[in-house]
Amino acid sequence: MAYFEDIKVGDRRELGSFTFTPELIKTFALQFDPQPFHLDEEAGRKSQFGGLAASGWHVAAVYMKLTVAALQRDMQESIARGEKPTASGPSPGFRELKWHKPVLAGDTLTFTSEVSEVRTLESRPQWGLIHAYNTGVNQRGELAFSFIAAVFKPRRPAT
Repeated sequence: MAYFEDIKVGDRRELGSFTFTPELIKTFALQFDPQPFHLDEEAGRKSQFGGLAASGWHVAAVYMKLTVAALQRDMQESIARGEKPTASGPSPGFRELKWHKPVLAGDTLTFTSEVSEVRTLESRPQWGLIHAYNTGVNQRGELAFSFIAAVFKPRRPAT
């Protein structure tokens, strides 16, 4: 996995795709967002969404799941090359979370992440700060979900 110094503005990666089935939408909604348009097809059809809609938090959780899977793949690839893997640091937060289009039952979102800013930190010289614009685009090419994330990345140790 990359050190802060290896990451450049414009670096882009596809995190993966996910299909939101009626069963998964309802299971998530029952536990975390039990609104009628997430739980019942008829209620969804009668809502402003026009169909059974995934919770926005479900969409965000899927993004996170695919991000962690991508990070784990990177770590395994580093180990296979004989490198010592690095880990991302914690995230100090995110901004501009937007649900642009409803995600309806049967929709497949493809998630990507593109580095939009890299910044050194005088207050934490062992870390750099990365900002990335993250998106989920549906099978029709429509932007459905986006946000800007921040994450700390370790700096390359001095040798």
